Amino acid sequence: MGFLRFSLLLFTVALLTSTALSDLILSKVDRCIDLTSQIVRITSTLKVENPDSNPVSEVLLAFPERQAKNLAYLTATLHGGKGKAKTSAATLPVEVANPNGKPQGLNFYSVSLQKKLVKGDSLILDVLAVFTHALQPFPEKITQADVQLGLFQESAHYLSPYVVKVQSLIVKLADTRVEFYTKLDNTKIHGSEIKYGPYENLPPYSYSSIVVHFTCNQPFAVAKELVREIEISHWGNVQVTEHYNVVHAGARSKGEFSRLDYQARLQIQGASAIKQLVVKLPPRAHSVYYRDEIGNISTSHLWGDSKKTELLIEPRYPMFGGWKTAFTIGYGLPLWDFLFESEGKRFLNITFGSPMDELVIDHLIVKVVLPEGSKDIVVSSPFPVKQSEEAKLSHLDIVGRPLVVLEKTNIVPEHNQYFQVYYSFNKLSMLREPLMLISGFFFLFVACIIYMHADMSISKSSASYVAKLQWDEVQAAVQQVESIIYRCLTLHEKLESSLRNLSRTGDVEACKAARKTSDASLKELSKELKPLMAFLQSSPAASQILPKVEELVAKERELQERLMTKHSAAVDGYEKKSGGREIENRVAAQQQKIAALRQGLEDILEFIGEI
Repeated sequence: MGFLRFSLLLFTVALLTSTALSDLILSKVDRCIDLTSQIVRITSTLKVENPDSNPVSEVLLAFPERQAKNLAYLTATLHGGKGKAKTSAATLPVEVANPNGKPQGLNFYSVSLQKKLVKGDSLILDVLAVFTHALQPFPEKITQADVQLGLFQESAHYLSPYVVKVQSLIVKLADTRVEFYTKLDNTKIHGSEIKYGPYENLPPYSYSSIVVHFTCNQPFAVAKELVREIEISHWGNVQVTEHYNVVHAGARSKGEFSRLDYQARLQIQGASAIKQLVVKLPPRAHSVYYRDEIGNISTSHLWGDSKKTELLIEPRYPMFGGWKTAFTIGYGLPLWDFLFESEGKRFLNITFGSPMDELVIDHLIVKVVLPEGSKDIVVSSPFPVKQSEEAKLSHLDIVGRPLVVLEKTNIVPEHNQYFQVYYSFNKLSMLREPLMLISGFFFLFVACIIYMHADMSISKSSASYVAKLQWDEVQAAVQQVESIIYRCLTLHEKLESSLRNLSRTGDVEACKAARKTSDASLKELSKELKPLMAFLQSSPAASQILPKVEELVAKERELQERLMTKHSAAVDGYEKKSGGREIENRVAAQQQKIAALRQGLEDILEFIGEI
């Protein structure tokens, strides 16, 4: 705060040493600062007189640099006539100016007059300046139960390069509870309004800083980025899709959030939280939806009449300071309400900004998707925007649809004005998609007819058909070999099971009987295997898989021999009543080889199964 006061002192000294840039006089200045929301609007009514003999064609408006950084919208209107005979207001061009001899720390804007102001003439200007991020939450962090306070700084004197004879200022607050406000001469407070002045005969660049600290529970809804896509269909619809990335830019929440306290005391707990958002859509909007990354959100209400359509949406959770959310709104509009023709060209006439109330947009991207075949595209906007062109491929497109991209930063509701996109379009191009669909269905039906009446079978005498039959026979034979090997492995397991029973019961006769049964079954399986192997060895189609099958059979026979040797050694040991350690030593060598052979068999079976 000390550094701020020192900077303000230097700024005031620089203004006091500056000289007027013109002999114009502001005979009366009435200002009103609206602080009822996060968007600061300053309305100034200036009565301008020219006492000099030189005609003047412009009026300069001055803003401090720190304030000009947050200037989002500036407009000046001129009222004609005198007294009660005033005509409708005429908007005057406003441009950035850089006059000679301007003081440091000030930004100037020039209002161009419709006709020069000669000596003795006067006019009345209404100037509207809209600022974003100018109202600062103070303190910066609050709890769920605290109220939000806002801090705003301005000058009680109208900052102008001209002499001001009489001026006054009214500050409108969002609440009657005021923590602090700067008290100067002729300062009055009444309810939620603070009045400064009148002040008379002030020199150019007069500046008197005031600070207002007041209760401001209005939510600070700021869209860090908003992408609006407007797609035109000449078949009768304009589809609008808006992707929002919103943050509550007010006093950040500290401490834990209690849903119980919030629900029990809605008027006190989270008074500044974003509970709902109001979207004012054009009349006859239809097919409206509201969803986020999770899916559709049912907490929304839609109603409308012939003049308006309003969508009331609620986020999934109340948004406190610093909290963020992202969601999408989509709706359709009747084409005839927004697309018109003029001088042989069609043009879209639709609003630029967001339809959401009191929303600040840091970065706005508007994409206008024109029908394929559009050309000679021209954009007419009421304010400067960054423009580029791209192409978008959609269903039934060939070269893509022209995509006009408009970008602008620091957007306020005052930017929600109509802009136009002019383009040329051949009516015959509308027949492209229907003809493509008709042609596609026609060729599909022709293909079906040809398929139903044509003989698509493969000749049984062809080489490919014979090769396929041979390969099918080889595969069938290999599958039978696999089945026999698996049956052999089952018998091996029964033989191993008899040895385990022998070690547990010592019944040698039962073990010999199991051995005899297994021998008989293995001999039968060996007989079944011989013709299959003979067929595979004689078939040319089995040349690639035959080595693996032969290896499989060989390993199975070797495994049989090892198992029989192990079985004989174990039975012989029990008949001679040898010790358990001695029997284990006899079969240990065989057991290692048996395990390796089994692993080899499993690998070969897996390989053959994948062919």
